[in-house]
Amino acid sequence: MIYTICIGSNEHRKENMALARRRLSELFSDIRFAREEDTLPLACRREAMFSNQVARFASARFPEEVSGCLKAIEREAGRSSADKQQEIVRLDIDMLMCDSVVYKPDDLKRAYIVRGLKELEG
Repeated sequence: MIYTICIGSNEHRKENMALARRRLSELFSDIRFAREEDTLPLACRREAMFSNQVARFASARFPEEVSGCLKAIEREAGRSSADKQQEIVRLDIDMLMCDSVVYKPDDLKRAYIVRGLKELEG
């Protein structure tokens, strides 16, 4: 199965994005990352910039197992429910697609995701 994910952070961005790339590379050896982009917050009152990055990899693992791996990496970066109220996103890793199944159709319209997908396909 081919997975497409998006990684984002608005708190200790460089360190948390590097952690995500390192852990993902350990889990999925063929992972490819698009360029990391700085973006404005979309639905937050907190004005902290985000770093975002699209990635793609193949895995025989089922989506639920892959999702569990992504959530474990988020927790390792210190993500907690308490941060959500303060709009602190230490690390967010979303599964956008698995093969042709789209989990986040609205996200696929975001400009930085469109650019990341083009880069990975090009």
